Amino acid sequence: MTKAIRIHEYGGADNLKWEDVDVGQPGDGQVRVKHTAVGLNFIDVYQRTGLYDIGALPQTLGMEGAGVIEEVGAGVEGFAAGDRVAYAMGLGSYCEARVMATDRLVKVPDSVDDETAAAMMLQGMTARYLLKSSYAVQPGDTILIMAAAGGVGQIMSQWARHLGATVIGCVGSDAKAELAKANGCDHTILYNSEDVAARVREITDGEGVPVSYDSVGQATCEASLDSLAPCGVFVTYGNASGPITDFNVGVLGAKGSLYVQRPTLATFTRNRELLNECAGDLFDVVGAGAVKINVGQTYALAETAQAHRDLEDRKTTGSTVLMP
Repeated sequence: MTKAIRIHEYGGADNLKWEDVDVGQPGDGQVRVKHTAVGLNFIDVYQRTGLYDIGALPQTLGMEGAGVIEEVGAGVEGFAAGDRVAYAMGLGSYCEARVMATDRLVKVPDSVDDETAAAMMLQGMTARYLLKSSYAVQPGDTILIMAAAGGVGQIMSQWARHLGATVIGCVGSDAKAELAKANGCDHTILYNSEDVAARVREITDGEGVPVSYDSVGQATCEASLDSLAPCGVFVTYGNASGPITDFNVGVLGAKGSLYVQRPTLATFTRNRELLNECAGDLFDVVGAGAVKINVGQTYALAETAQAHRDLEDRKTTGSTVLMP
């Protein structure tokens, strides 16, 4: 038997239970992975509350982790016992060990340690598709990033700066503004007390930005749209303040023939070729030191409920790692 964090019903953080589970042996195309570190992300909260359906309960939460392959099932190619691996978008990572298919796994290079790998796979690959696929950032672009002090925001800000962009980061406090500046933001805006769109226009000499990357959702939707230059792209990829509802597509025309995208990491890593390309780019920039992964806090895996509370209360910065 091994331990895992599971839910038996949707709801608050108190529903996260530390329980014994039977992992079993890997079947055809599967491996058994012993986790050394597990990532925490806001999507975990959405799944815990039922905003995102995860199927029949009880269910082990968690979408990313890093560890070592302990055992390989029949028919597995490209992976062997002893390989260091990591993954994202693999529901069930809140556990000491698990059996899983290899379709989400990637090998971790020696230049990246396990804690960093667990902290960056979902957030880092998200940053990669946002900056290179949702809108391909070019040298000289000025871009807007909401929640720039968060895990994805910090990675995006550094990476965008590496790509030659000027980065405007929106944050919720003076302390988070300093953190954002330390991680690549050229300008910061306090969206709780400043007029975001007006400040963006001021910074860009009235032009606006070609793209706003927004993981906050309902609370910042209008500010993102009003900050865009004509034909700009509003990329909404999260719901930290609640989902955007009753969206009137007519405003896109009125505000300057704008585009809107609601992307997911699953789409941009939907096959082995795309997954390897996305993860490979991430490993390259982190391994080279161009992007540093800030693990702001760690919790014991058994204390995941408290980690969820702190994440929801905006008490965390950077990435959070759960240690089995």
